[in-house]
Amino acid sequence: MSARPSVPARDFPWWLVAAAAMAIVAAVGIASSDLYTQVFTTLLKGLGITIGVTLIAFALASALGLLLALMALSSSVVLRQTARFYVEIVRGIPILVLLFWIAFAGVPVFVAGWNAALAPLRGAGLVDELLVRDISLLWRAVIALTIGYSAFIAEVFRAGILSVEAGQIEAAKALGLSPFQRFRLIVMPQALRTILPPLGNDFVAMVKDSSLVSVLGVADITQIGKVYAAGSFRFFETYSIVAYLYLILTVGLSLALRGLEKRLRQGQAAA
Repeated sequence: MSARPSVPARDFPWWLVAAAAMAIVAAVGIASSDLYTQVFTTLLKGLGITIGVTLIAFALASALGLLLALMALSSSVVLRQTARFYVEIVRGIPILVLLFWIAFAGVPVFVAGWNAALAPLRGAGLVDELLVRDISLLWRAVIALTIGYSAFIAEVFRAGILSVEAGQIEAAKALGLSPFQRFRLIVMPQALRTILPPLGNDFVAMVKDSSLVSVLGVADITQIGKVYAAGSFRFFETYSIVAYLYLILTVGLSLALRGLEKRLRQGQAAA
């Protein structure tokens, strides 16, 4: 009998070598060209907004998503149906449409309702009238991304919590642990193995979708690139650098998340 060919346990990441080589070549090209250096320096001004919007929106979306997941797994039919309604409706709306709706329809409605609710206090001079322009376009973008991604993250949390064996939860009950202690000590540490990869994917996706805030005039990388290209007519150079910056962010985050997953698996195996 002929021996079966051995299969390597893990393919060598040639794609990463190729991507790193391309990144180095691009970096050298940027550094050696005054035009590309100027474009790169200009676009870096929007990097902080891109990262800030992503971090704030993802943190809020994760908190809201976890709350929705717990509601979906609640024994209360009202909470379950409310969570299901939210998730199904929000997931059916494109992020760009949600961004426009929140910015130009949702916020004015909220401001009108807020002013109506606090009319007695405003009449007594205790509070000032809230104006639509008081809520910046940046925060409207953050709210839209939070609402849009919370529906997807809720399903990630729900699947991770359901992956924990019911027997372990029953054992924790038998030990007298409170619901919060069961969730913190038993459910969440084990659910993390299931949650982390898709949650990481959502984070990387939000970095890319944060470019949509440029339609509101928020000065992120994409918006600054759009303004610079329109003024200089250097469309190829500008959008090449825009793509380069987003690739650095997303590929770097993907590699960091894979490293974190590997560490968690090794830690769990050692335990």
